[in-house]
Amino acid sequence: MTMLPVVVVHGGAGHIPKERAELSTIGVKEAARTGYAILQKGGSAMDAVVEAVALMENNPGFNAGQGSVLNVKGEVEMDAMVMDGRTLDSGAVSAVRRIANPVQLARLVMEKTKHLCLTAEGASKFARSMGVPEVPEESLITDYAKMRWKKNLQPDANPVECQMGKMGTVGAVAVDKDGNIACATSTGGMINKMEGRVGDTPCVGCGGYADNNIGAVSPTGHGEAIMKVTLSRLVLFHMEQGKTPEEASDLALTYMKERVDGLGGVVVVDPKGTWTAWFNSLQMSWAAAQQGELHYGLYRGEHFVEPVQEKI
Repeated sequence: MTMLPVVVVHGGAGHIPKERAELSTIGVKEAARTGYAILQKGGSAMDAVVEAVALMENNPGFNAGQGSVLNVKGEVEMDAMVMDGRTLDSGAVSAVRRIANPVQLARLVMEKTKHLCLTAEGASKFARSMGVPEVPEESLITDYAKMRWKKNLQPDANPVECQMGKMGTVGAVAVDKDGNIACATSTGGMINKMEGRVGDTPCVGCGGYADNNIGAVSPTGHGEAIMKVTLSRLVLFHMEQGKTPEEASDLALTYMKERVDGLGGVVVVDPKGTWTAWFNSLQMSWAAAQQGELHYGLYRGEHFVEPVQEKI
């Protein structure tokens, strides 16, 4: 019985308020189903991760695309990245504004330019040249994001702590029927961040990494901490040393906690289709689809399974 294809997605780590937790779980399950349907039809891992992440960008319950957190000026600046494990090609955008699906723009950077990352106004110009429509900023801003922005302008607020209220960076990893591997990650960043702040998401090896020879990772958590330990590449380094995805994730996240006091989580696959969704934060919404089964969870140690096909 082949373990391929497989897709694993996350909807962010941290502490998710009860009323939003259910939305988050529904969202990741839908994203995993969508990615899996593409893979089942013979689609590529890249198609699967980009579509899964775009779906979560369009869901206001996640901190990516619509529903992104606001910077200190009350504006949305987003980061996204994709990577192709076959060629090690990658594309990213950072501090991009007024784009509904930054992950799709990141893919265009990979496929249509010689560069790996375009930023801010340059990314916007490129989007226009590719015919990607600009959307009004208001369409990306939710009441929830506005409320949290106002709350965090107060002098006694702790944005990192509050950030854990919705670390909803979204991401996906997949292996397709041909054995090609890909990852994608997208985020609105950190609540009340300085203008122009860019986190781990668009940085290769931090906010994602994919290599057909080893596997793929998409992380979530405190961006600065993830960058300091190049979390995604660190997980894969341990896998190169012979560790399983679960062991490698645990080692890397433990290191990040002990070395830089950072919490977070990862979704990981290897070329055989072994996968994990591992985290040391309180929660991480995640879902995986493989062999006709949908796996999902939110709290540590939680693991539900149901058929991928919803009963009509």
